[in-house]
Amino acid sequence: MKTAVVTDSNSGIFGEEARSLGIHVIPMPIIINDQTYYENEDITPGQFFEAQIGGKNVGSSQPSPASIMDIWELVLENADELVYIPMSSGLSGACQTAMVLADDYDGRVQVVDNHRISVSLRQSVMRALFLAEQGMDAGQIKAKLEEESYTTTIYLTVETLNYFKKTGRITPAVAALGEMLNIKPVLSTRGDTFDTYSKVRGLEKARSSLFELIKHERETTYAQYDDNEILIPTAGSFVNEEDAKSWYQRAVDYFPNNKVFYNMLSLSIACHTGPNACGLGILLNPENKLK
Repeated sequence: MKTAVVTDSNSGIFGEEARSLGIHVIPMPIIINDQTYYENEDITPGQFFEAQIGGKNVGSSQPSPASIMDIWELVLENADELVYIPMSSGLSGACQTAMVLADDYDGRVQVVDNHRISVSLRQSVMRALFLAEQGMDAGQIKAKLEEESYTTTIYLTVETLNYFKKTGRITPAVAALGEMLNIKPVLSTRGDTFDTYSKVRGLEKARSSLFELIKHERETTYAQYDDNEILIPTAGSFVNEEDAKSWYQRAVDYFPNNKVFYNMLSLSIACHTGPNACGLGILLNPENKLK
């Protein structure tokens, strides 16, 4: 039985990488001044950030039911079944929409809600590919991924509060006060909503605190695991590629005994964070402890 894997572009998997992995990716709609674009199809990160920094109205939307089913139908032409891994239901209604749509596919489509986003969602996709290679069917993969849902923690900070204000995440008064006092929020998630963990004065202090927080997680929540069972994912909405490389290298230097990887934040996330946001996480290595 051939089991295919499908995800959305919040995973940070695009183009040639998706093709080389043998997966299909549903692009997230990005709305700029009331015109809809599709991530990595007809808008690049450079074009997106130019519009965002330039003050245009930038937002995101869920994929339409038709676009989801079109991909599923295409995939099922060459596969017996598929596993669909969208972004966490705690952050979008897209997961519940997909679950409703899957009812019409007689079990051939299994929608996974393992409460992940960005770097952790990417790892769920890699995990699903691994499990499919081990002979698990779509239902078994769904059950396994949902069982492993909360084996990850992510911290995130942003350069400015202005984009949270624009998307309605905070009030204009809170944003103005934060900018005046140079306050940067540190947000955290273990799989559902991003909650404010702390507020730090100064961007560099906020970024440095992410490393301290992940180190604390490593020494407490993940203390029972060996270094080779731990992954340190990094992410960012950096406008400058050199800044992205620097953020990744900083994590490599700070966690020399763990595997570190970098993922660009999807544009649908960057709608809220703005440019030059950065994140750091910790999760279990699926090819080891989570076999």
